[in-house]
Amino acid sequence: MSYDFVIIGSGFGGSVSALRLVEKGYRVLLLEKRRRFEAADFPKTNWDLRRWMWAPELGMRGIFKMSFFPHVTVVHGVGYGGGSLVYANTLPVPSKSFFDASSWAHLADWQRELEPHYATAQRMLGATVNPHLTRIDQVFREVASDLGRAEHFRPATVGVYFGERGKTVPDPFFGGDGPERTGCIQCGGCMTGCRHGAKNTLDRNYLYLAERRGLEVRTEAEVVHVEPVEGDAPGANGYRIVTREAASSRQQRAESYLAKQVIFSGGVMGTVDLLLKLKEDPKGLPLLSDRLGDQVRTNSESLIAVISRDQKQDLSEGIAISSIIHTDEHSHIEPCRYGAGSGFFRLFMAPHVAGDSLPSRLLHLVGVLAKHPLKVLRAAAVSDLAKQSIILLYMRTLEGYIRLKRGRSLTTGYREGMTSELGEGPAPTASIPEATDLAERIADKLDGLPSAMVTETLLGIPTTAHILGGCCMGDSAESGVIDRDHRVFGYPGMYVIDGSAISANPGVNPSLTITALAERAMSKIPAAQP
Repeated sequence: MSYDFVIIGSGFGGSVSALRLVEKGYRVLLLEKRRRFEAADFPKTNWDLRRWMWAPELGMRGIFKMSFFPHVTVVHGVGYGGGSLVYANTLPVPSKSFFDASSWAHLADWQRELEPHYATAQRMLGATVNPHLTRIDQVFREVASDLGRAEHFRPATVGVYFGERGKTVPDPFFGGDGPERTGCIQCGGCMTGCRHGAKNTLDRNYLYLAERRGLEVRTEAEVVHVEPVEGDAPGANGYRIVTREAASSRQQRAESYLAKQVIFSGGVMGTVDLLLKLKEDPKGLPLLSDRLGDQVRTNSESLIAVISRDQKQDLSEGIAISSIIHTDEHSHIEPCRYGAGSGFFRLFMAPHVAGDSLPSRLLHLVGVLAKHPLKVLRAAAVSDLAKQSIILLYMRTLEGYIRLKRGRSLTTGYREGMTSELGEGPAPTASIPEATDLAERIADKLDGLPSAMVTETLLGIPTTAHILGGCCMGDSAESGVIDRDHRVFGYPGMYVIDGSAISANPGVNPSLTITALAERAMSKIPAAQP
């Protein structure tokens, strides 16, 4: 089977590419290694691990995955629609420092070039200002005022259909071409999968429209090999893509496809992993840049939960992220919530402590346990963690990198995987003084205890939901994996369009930026010839 384009991955980059290419008249196949999900497939709480978490060896085939590296823990989404299935809906535009970052500013006037594509992305993803502020948003407003930055508090811009609460209506976004939608019921379940039709996931906009226009899709089709078709030069005659696809619940079959052009859109955890394998294979893509896996970055974030002992309030009501405070020109903080009953992360939590070394963190932990034993016990024993806690997501634009390479994976425990090593700049850290100060301020107002993942408290390893880079842009193969238009150096007709192509730290939730970059990349491709 032969196609003009084969797209590998269905996240924010792949979905945009799919729609724009079929609109331009190309024959397009999209390959997604995980499965489709309907609203009824999502769990009611994250205790339903079989429906929520992805760990097939344990019988879990959900939308959420945790990947462990020596220097960072990555939480990410899987399934048809990629990270949109589990992300927290937020769609911010980064500050000017992102567009002017030295890592890529020499390649284009990014703020000017991306401006129209951000507008398109906002329209397609249904970006709107959250109209429903909650108790925690009032606390955030108070904290902003306490910091002397009251004007820097605002409701979040999100991809949610609010409409009339619980009312289902015909498509309100695309003139009737899209699926029907239901007004958000403020249940807090955005990150376990929206069961009510309010969240603007990619299978309800870009992918939905692309399939109606002729996109072919194969789900549960994992790409295991890509190679140039034999010819005078690599890629001149297109590429052969080999997949391992589900033939039944217990059997798989191998399939092969031919494509004139290929787009990698599996995100850092998919694209970089696959390309590292293919670079090592003499029959794969050995000419890939040696910069592959470099400049992998997070949003330099810190995740701290505040567990309140006030059982009268319900912090789970609302959308996943409802407001934001810009604490300075480089940093901001957002409240994140899960729906009532979603208390899975209590298994991984310990009191949050600062410190750059294990002895320092242990000393601080002993101090917290000695000073606040009852508060620690109450936090551990809350009946519904989601109702009595809020997760504080602190992010900043300051740079620091790790490098991903082939090695023994901490997630899988065997050699066939990725591992990390330190790159340029400061190492990722779970100890950020400003984040700790903000958590303590919010904890005082909620009568709560700051807590964190045990990997952060004991090991100092930060957790990120925004892993970016690894296939960064450059002006040659010596400085990057792709050029400014996402074309892979050394392989004509090959592109990387996803979070791994992000070449500076946006310092904010990156989904809108990935979408805008994909829109720009697609604008460079001419319409198919009749």
